Amino acid sequence: MAPDALTDYLQQNPDIRSIRVAAADLNGVPRGKRIPVGNAGKATSGGLRFPKSVLNLDIFGQDIEDSPLVFETGDQDGCLHPTERGFVPMPWLETPTALLPIWMFDEAGTAFSGDPRHALRAVLDRFSAKGLTPVAAMELEFFLVDDSGEALQMPKAPGSKKRHASADTLSLAALDRFDSFFSDLYAGCEAMDIPADAAISESGAGQFEINLMHRDNALRAADDAWLFKMLTKGLARKHGFAATYLAKPYADAAGSGLHTHFSILDAEGRNIFDNGGEKGTEALRHAVGGCLEAMADSTLIFAPHQNSYDRLVPEAHAPIGICWAYENRTAAVRVPGGSPAARRIEHRTPGGDTNPYLTLTALLGAALDGIERQTEPPAPITGNAYALDLPSVHTDWAAAIDAFERSESMARLFPRDLIRNYVLTKRQELRQMAELSAEERLAIYLDTV
Repeated sequence: MAPDALTDYLQQNPDIRSIRVAAADLNGVPRGKRIPVGNAGKATSGGLRFPKSVLNLDIFGQDIEDSPLVFETGDQDGCLHPTERGFVPMPWLETPTALLPIWMFDEAGTAFSGDPRHALRAVLDRFSAKGLTPVAAMELEFFLVDDSGEALQMPKAPGSKKRHASADTLSLAALDRFDSFFSDLYAGCEAMDIPADAAISESGAGQFEINLMHRDNALRAADDAWLFKMLTKGLARKHGFAATYLAKPYADAAGSGLHTHFSILDAEGRNIFDNGGEKGTEALRHAVGGCLEAMADSTLIFAPHQNSYDRLVPEAHAPIGICWAYENRTAAVRVPGGSPAARRIEHRTPGGDTNPYLTLTALLGAALDGIERQTEPPAPITGNAYALDLPSVHTDWAAAIDAFERSESMARLFPRDLIRNYVLTKRQELRQMAELSAEERLAIYLDTV
């Protein structure tokens, strides 16, 4: 970042009184510092440091036992540099505040392999070396909840003060009840340069979805999703309730997904999935084949938490059978209809509680693997995938951890150190969550994921 970037930003935004800096840890939790405006110059000059182990904390915010990043190496610092995003406002705070997204490097200036943003950057570099550019977008589902009592419930509508506790799919009334929240949310997206598109009410009571527009920079698409989660959670609290990306906040309602769409452009800007027809190209089939081949071993990325596995049950709008289809939402990998020029893949397995950087790394890396290895997928299914006898993603957290650790395909997509750190993190969380009640687990996950 240019040395005068902070000065320029403060001149354009003279009301700013506080600066935050934050990086995403392996769980996607923002970790960083609050800095007085007068001392914020070091944030733009690369003078910020904090321990590398901070990006490898568990969901409780604690060090990982036996992590080589802690005592074994003296809990060394990493160097924090601004990402390409630059400063963005934090409209959910009372004090005018700017956030500077950062990522971590070693002392010599090399990327820290434990930073999930660098994992995605490395996969995108593989695409770039082949003259290819992924175009990606995410659809974020979340619940608005009242968590002030012993159990979660639908918040009271600001106008009527009533709770509308039934599902109301694609209802304008459901959106209108929380119009002030959504108006502030769209204003916040505009201020933070998050390309928010349509909002809908989903199939759970208090569940909503907002689609983010496609980016021809997948790293920026992941940034969009990460920042959008922060924005929705912060603004919901400002409005007197909570927004949560828990995969399954209510046992008897649908869970929340992070459906991800992507296509791939060649060096001339042509969509390599488009052959002018409905079926798409060989490259599309090979990308699908790569996604399906890696799907079971990727389960831990798509379902990273104990609560995630409550969502992975049959006939709950969360595909668990490893299959693909054209225009079929029961399939884990869907090829939507529409114009051939917009031919793309939708991956429907990830939950709303996932880390966007790791999710895009797994999806795009698997697709590129399939293209490079010319992986042929099985025939696309028709009809209800839940009624078919299909291989499945892992529906047990411990099994998903084991599969991720020993997977050859994951070793091609993620740095060895990140795999080790992530497995240590998830095994520690698995032990800790087993000692807690369902209510205690819910309280931990509600604001963190």
